[in-house]
Amino acid sequence: MKIESTPIADVVVVRTERRGDGRGAFSRFFCEEELADLLGGRRIVQINHSVTRAPGTVRGMHFQHAPHAETKFVRCLRGRAWDVALDLRAGSPTFLKWRAHELDAEQADMLVIPPGCAHGFQALEPDTELLYLHTAAYAPQAEDGVDAADPHLAIAWPLPLAHRSPRDIALRRVDRDFKGLVP
Repeated sequence: MKIESTPIADVVVVRTERRGDGRGAFSRFFCEEELADLLGGRRIVQINHSVTRAPGTVRGMHFQHAPHAETKFVRCLRGRAWDVALDLRAGSPTFLKWRAHELDAEQADMLVIPPGCAHGFQALEPDTELLYLHTAAYAPQAEDGVDAADPHLAIAWPLPLAHRSPRDIALRRVDRDFKGLVP
């Protein structure tokens, strides 16, 4: 596994070496030892799987408040997705900046989203499947998010936004008084 930093602190891309032959392919999906620095003493406690039927569909931008804030490790199992991390950490030099990485099943990259960053994605192909590894269990009382279509955030979605859930459409927009999340 090769860990590549991005302009946003702690948002990284993990590249996986894929080996193949006539039988197919093999790659390491996760290694606690190799990813120990990214885990920061935490463990993977929940794994989620999503299937998104239609291209253009956007899910997000979601996060959980402390003490349920989590690191997410996101990988594409099928199709392609434009995966986005948005820095909401108060005092961060990249506050309200976003970073996107295209995930696809063939390349097998993984985007790591740290606590204090919101996460969302847009499906670029039909039946796109993502697998999420979380360092904190889902806590409904701690869930929150920001509107993926917020013009102040100016996220460059590759396709027109489509098929958003009523919950995601109702997420707040960031205004000039938004101070960020306390780490």
